[in-house]
Amino acid sequence: MNQQINPKQHILKVSELTKKVRFILESELQTVWLCGEISNFMAASSGHWYLSLKDGKSQVRCAMFKGNNRYVRIKPDNGQQVLCKAKVSLYEPRGEFQLIIEQMEDAGEGLLRQRFEQLKAELQMEGLFENRYKQALPEFVSNLGIVTSATGAAVKDILSVLKRRNPGINVIIYPTLVQGNSASEQIADAIYKANERDECDVLIVGRGGGSLEDLWSFNEEVVVRAIFDCDIPVISAVGHEVDTSLSDYVADLRAPTPSAAAELVSKDNQQLATQLHNYRQRLFHLIKHALHLNANRCQQLQHKLALTHPQQQLQKQQQRCDGLHARLQQTFLNKYQQSQNTYNLLKHGLNSINLAKNITTEHHKLNELDKRLQRATLQLKDKKHTLLAKLAHNLHIISPLATIGRGYSITRDEQGNIIRETEQLTLGQTITSQVNDGQVVSVVKDLTKD
Repeated sequence: MNQQINPKQHILKVSELTKKVRFILESELQTVWLCGEISNFMAASSGHWYLSLKDGKSQVRCAMFKGNNRYVRIKPDNGQQVLCKAKVSLYEPRGEFQLIIEQMEDAGEGLLRQRFEQLKAELQMEGLFENRYKQALPEFVSNLGIVTSATGAAVKDILSVLKRRNPGINVIIYPTLVQGNSASEQIADAIYKANERDECDVLIVGRGGGSLEDLWSFNEEVVVRAIFDCDIPVISAVGHEVDTSLSDYVADLRAPTPSAAAELVSKDNQQLATQLHNYRQRLFHLIKHALHLNANRCQQLQHKLALTHPQQQLQKQQQRCDGLHARLQQTFLNKYQQSQNTYNLLKHGLNSINLAKNITTEHHKLNELDKRLQRATLQLKDKKHTLLAKLAHNLHIISPLATIGRGYSITRDEQGNIIRETEQLTLGQTITSQVNDGQVVSVVKDLTKD
């Protein structure tokens, strides 16, 4: 019997299903490591690799994009055993389960790399790689310690760089094996010995380049802990620039090569002279800039003081009073001119009409106009006098003399400087206090600070 479809049930499209499955795979499994045999390998013209990884029972399709496969140090081929780091995914157009490979190594070296990552994670959890434990290198190095092979290329490169840049540095070599079963123990012993003797300013620990197996001594836990316990600043210089060891993570500073480590601890004589000249020029410009800023600041303060000075304010108010007086005079003249014009019009009208009939009416109008003119003139004059008195009162309020009139005084020393703090005075000093009606001269007998 066929089951009926619920009309409220959402029916998925195929693309929706593949998208959901891909999301579940990528979010749940994320990154995995797996070992397998390469088959069906194909290098596409786009630069991407497509292959299958298989064992005796199963196989899975894989893709490695050119952004990642450019860092692979082996040449993959069918039948080769490899160790891969990959993300689990789904190729939606065909609904096929696949792996996106991020790293690929030979199975032997890959297992060693896996051991490297595991030990790195454990030491990182302990905090051995944290920046708060790292020491800064001294500015100038007089005695340099080197933990490496006494006959290797690393020590020759370091000595060659020091001879060229700064031959005055004293070099102390702590010879040790840098490769082999007992190398890690010897390297750790040499680091502890250098730390115990405390005869160098910086310690370089390293060797020349090689494979991961060749450099493995510097990944051993005993070496990492010896570097961490060392009180002398340590520079790790293991292999070439692309090589990375656990010693690099725990050291106070990593150098890409032994030669680069030598350059870090040695100051070139010409470089020192150039650096000293640059410091001198920088100091000169800083002083010049500071003097320029202070001069501008002083000029601004002088301008601000001039704008806020009582005399300046008094001049502004006086200028305003003069303007009001001029406006009052102009208003009076305008009113007088208007009255004169009215008088002329009336006079002209009297000449053109019967004077005997209209003289009484016109005389009455003239008297009324004269009274209105007088009232308007008096009102305007009173209003302007009131405004002038108010401005004079406001000016008196902000005047220092008004402050003195209310019972305050201004005290100055012999040079005329205003006294604001007790620290400006000394016992027996003569001071002058300005009061409302004169000055008082005093001698300092006692000083008390609040």
